[in-house]
Amino acid sequence: MELLKKLTAATGISGREEGIRSLIIKEMKPLVDDLKTDVMGNIIGHCKGKGKKRLVLAAHMDEIGLIVNHVDDKGFLRIIPIGGIDPRTLMAQKVVVHGKKELYGVIGSKPKHVLTDEEMKKALKVEDYYVDLGLPVEKVKKLVEIGDAVTWHRDFTEVGDCYVSKAFDDRIGVYVMLEALKKINGKALPVETYAVATVQEEVGVRGAETSTIGLNPDIGIAIDITLAVDVPGSADHQQITRLGEGAAIKIMDGNSISNPRLVDHMKAVAKKKKIKFQMEILPRGGTDAGALQRAGGSAAVTAISIPTRYGHSSVEMIHKMDVKACIDLLVAYILEAGSKDYILK
Repeated sequence: MELLKKLTAATGISGREEGIRSLIIKEMKPLVDDLKTDVMGNIIGHCKGKGKKRLVLAAHMDEIGLIVNHVDDKGFLRIIPIGGIDPRTLMAQKVVVHGKKELYGVIGSKPKHVLTDEEMKKALKVEDYYVDLGLPVEKVKKLVEIGDAVTWHRDFTEVGDCYVSKAFDDRIGVYVMLEALKKINGKALPVETYAVATVQEEVGVRGAETSTIGLNPDIGIAIDITLAVDVPGSADHQQITRLGEGAAIKIMDGNSISNPRLVDHMKAVAKKKKIKFQMEILPRGGTDAGALQRAGGSAAVTAISIPTRYGHSSVEMIHKMDVKACIDLLVAYILEAGSKDYILK
């Protein structure tokens, strides 16, 4: 899991993906026939195949985070969100401010002891928080500028049968894609295969829209997390997926409806290879699958999703066996991609 640790530790909020991009390029380059990046920063790796059909895989490299929008006269940093930040998750967090050098800080707010009754009832917003670097204002202003990124300061941790980290959304998807490329490396592929590490997914699947238009995919598979709400307080019908129950095959989410024939094919592959899987319907939110669906106007799409507890927080949790199942399913599908007709009649 050393590669996964490196991927989650790397910095890359939406629009500021430089740190994670360099690592992915290094890891992907030996696994593909050619590789390029585009003006937005998407990475597009190409593996040659025998057939004319085009399969595009997409996993986004960006993570949610914060950006500095003000330095006050006492050296405290005001912040705004990049991506879907839940303000409740910000309380008392440790962060890294990526200024002229990396600076460790904490997210602060007014202590409970001095809150009025009205303030106690109020739900906090992101703008109610600030970052405290523990430095005098003169030094802060030399090291930090408006627009600097702020990310969680969290270590990758093994917890029981699971892993916990920041940025599994979607570094785990990138990891699954890279591991699949390792397993198919040197094998004859049935279709032209493109592995795309996309940017700016968390702010509207922007990278997937731009990077895949020219690729004109016949088949598109996003690899991303989905919610596992298998926790106390959730009814069975609200759980979406469950940790340890295998790879999730997407039926639909808020951004796409999967091609039913492709979904059936994916299920058949999983059953044939005895890969544990579950079905996913995500009522809100979406993935790069929506962009893949619109890229060429004729792509059959779905997603292989990694069940994840506590999504969009600094303690996202995934199950070891689900990760293996996702890699195995992606590899098995790639090796027989193009063998079915997904045109709906």
